[in-house]
Amino acid sequence: MGVKIVTDSGSDLPADIARELEITVVPVYIYFGEEAYRDGVDISPDELYKRLVEGPVHPTTTQPVPVDFTDAYKELSKDADAIVSIHLPAPLSGTYNSALQGKEMAEVKCPIEVVDSFSISMGLGLVAMAAARVAEAGGSLSEVMEETRKAIDQVEIRGLLDTLTYLLKGGRITKAKATVGSLLNIKPILKTVNGELIQAARARSFSKGMDMLFEFTKDTPGLQEVAIVHSTVPEEANLLKERLGSIIDEKRIHMARLGAGLGVHGGPGTLLVAVRKS
Repeated sequence: MGVKIVTDSGSDLPADIARELEITVVPVYIYFGEEAYRDGVDISPDELYKRLVEGPVHPTTTQPVPVDFTDAYKELSKDADAIVSIHLPAPLSGTYNSALQGKEMAEVKCPIEVVDSFSISMGLGLVAMAAARVAEAGGSLSEVMEETRKAIDQVEIRGLLDTLTYLLKGGRITKAKATVGSLLNIKPILKTVNGELIQAARARSFSKGMDMLFEFTKDTPGLQEVAIVHSTVPEEANLLKERLGSIIDEKRIHMARLGAGLGVHGGPGTLLVAVRKS
């Protein structure tokens, strides 16, 4: 039995880690016009970015519907003492509220805790992994929840974007800001604060931005764990991993691909670092 962990595909959690830690991942949806795909199930990252660049229609994303969570909770409840469901932040996505609705609809006997991670991508992923490790070790619901809350406070992210084009297409910034940023070759670096995505810094080139991601990670006090996430820049991601190997054991560096949740806004060239500190 024990405590089961659920998250959504906005966590960008690698499939092998999800399997190893027995984390159930509920996919968000991506729409190209009227065509709907389940993130990470019906469409691969390579196809996503190819269509993002070449396709005539800019995609949109939407949260899983409540019944998606209901179905997951009902299935897990057959062999669970409790369920902890950890998700994208409410200010950025309707996933958290959809999970709450799914909980009410499930009507299962075991308790279900729905948690706002206040983070995105592998920031959320690191929180889910921390919870799953305690659950795997036989932790009680209260112990898993304690670890989850602790991990939320310990996780930070920085995301480097190569272009402002997709933030503009998604309506996240104005055309004036995108034009000025492109003219100046500005590469924004984003972070989450209280579940909202804001600009943390600006770099004058992608390589300078990578330096800033490295310095951010190096300066993290009590660094426990790192995740590197990229959309279409595997060489740069691996280079960053090599550099970070000088400050943390590479076994504690996780590599992941950026899925639809953030990828449709960041676009090709996005490189993100999530850290967990003590």
